Amino acid sequence: MKMKIDIDLILAILAKEVAGYKVPVVDLIAAQSNDPFQVLVATILSARTKDETTAGAAARLFKKAPDLQSLAGLSEEEIARLIYPVGFYRNKAGYLARLPEAVAAMGGVIPDEVETLTKLPGVGRKTANLVVSVAFHKPAICVDTHVHRIMNIWGYVQTKTPLETEMALRGKLPDKHWLTVNSILVAFGQGTCRPVSPHCDRCVIQQYCPQIGVTPRRVPGERRTAAMERPLKLLCWNVNGIRAVEKKGFTELVKDLDPDILAIQETKLQEDQLSDGLKNIEGYQSFWHCAVRKGYSGVAVYSRIPPVNVVYGINDPAFDNEGRVLTLEFADFFLINCYFPNAAEGLKRLDYKLAFNRSLLEYARGLAAEKSVVLCGDYNVAHQEIDLKNPKSNEKNAGFTPEERSWMDAFLAAGFVDTFRMFNNESGHYTWWSYRFNARSKDIGWRIDYFCVDEKSRHRVQGAAILKDVMGSDHCPVQLDFL
Repeated sequence: MKMKIDIDLILAILAKEVAGYKVPVVDLIAAQSNDPFQVLVATILSARTKDETTAGAAARLFKKAPDLQSLAGLSEEEIARLIYPVGFYRNKAGYLARLPEAVAAMGGVIPDEVETLTKLPGVGRKTANLVVSVAFHKPAICVDTHVHRIMNIWGYVQTKTPLETEMALRGKLPDKHWLTVNSILVAFGQGTCRPVSPHCDRCVIQQYCPQIGVTPRRVPGERRTAAMERPLKLLCWNVNGIRAVEKKGFTELVKDLDPDILAIQETKLQEDQLSDGLKNIEGYQSFWHCAVRKGYSGVAVYSRIPPVNVVYGINDPAFDNEGRVLTLEFADFFLINCYFPNAAEGLKRLDYKLAFNRSLLEYARGLAAEKSVVLCGDYNVAHQEIDLKNPKSNEKNAGFTPEERSWMDAFLAAGFVDTFRMFNNESGHYTWWSYRFNARSKDIGWRIDYFCVDEKSRHRVQGAAILKDVMGSDHCPVQLDFL
């Protein structure tokens, strides 16, 4: 039976619950200043950035430029230095540098209408709605990823994008909730109903929530046993530089994600460059296979479960010198963590990649003859047209060439299973977005990160997911629940 959500009751309960939570940074700045300019700037800064980082950047910027006139006196480089390290700080510095002139063209006052605000540099509908509701206290529904995600978890809406959610809520959500729904659900989403491993065990609305598409966290202290038959939570993530991700809170994120095993690719360092915090995350052993060339490639695995053996590479110096494959052997399966080569611009490395692919397949088939194989990583190929946003315009580009896609066909035909496609055969699910052209915010992406298993182990796959809300890299993590 489908559970019907009493939205008035749910939001009333959550309003009391989050009163003791940390206040979202934009609401905090609004309470401190009641200034539409500062609310607008803080909202621009907050996109894809932790509240603590946003608060620090906003404080530094407002000390130098508390209003539009003083902001106009700063260069783009000065703004960039002040707001670093917010996400996409260079892009945001450009938006803020152009903001005074753009507002002047509108009469010199921050607009209080959504459609007008969206004409300002760096202002999308989410930002505009938030400014209208928080700064001007006018009816507006700000839909960020938390609101979009939680409303779909409840089944209150069935939408695919935040914009669709905004439009659905405008027609369904009672007006009295418009001004408060964002701050309530952002606080709730950060504190309890997290994007990954939500704390359903201590949720105050657990009895009312249908938990659509949710995988709750494992309760701290709870150990996996044979009697429990709890699947292992395996995560795979191309971090595009582990030291850069460390500055964005990687170790804290690992604790939140709570994997049994985390495989990462493109570490871009030598093992002697690792900080103690990276190498020794509490509760995990870590294993590293680095490229000979500095600042390039590299793979690593964090594991709660001690492996019985670790194999570095595939016994071929042509590939192993690039630090692309790391295998951990456990009692009843092999985990192969792999960073496949990129065919590169002009396809200059296509032959190298295809040779690597053939060697890897031979290696994986050999292990699969002994026990189950889980092969995860950045495969650097979108297999089918549904695996990228713009297939026609990319047919001759690296990652979607006929040769690469044919190898993926052969790999699956040789006895391996794309686990995500066991559960979802729809388009629009991506794991990588270019840093250019606001591709991630527009969801113009590619699915190139995979968990695959050998065919005989298909029955051990309990779930597969793409964790698109996890930021920090141009890739997002993918998940496999493996029994």
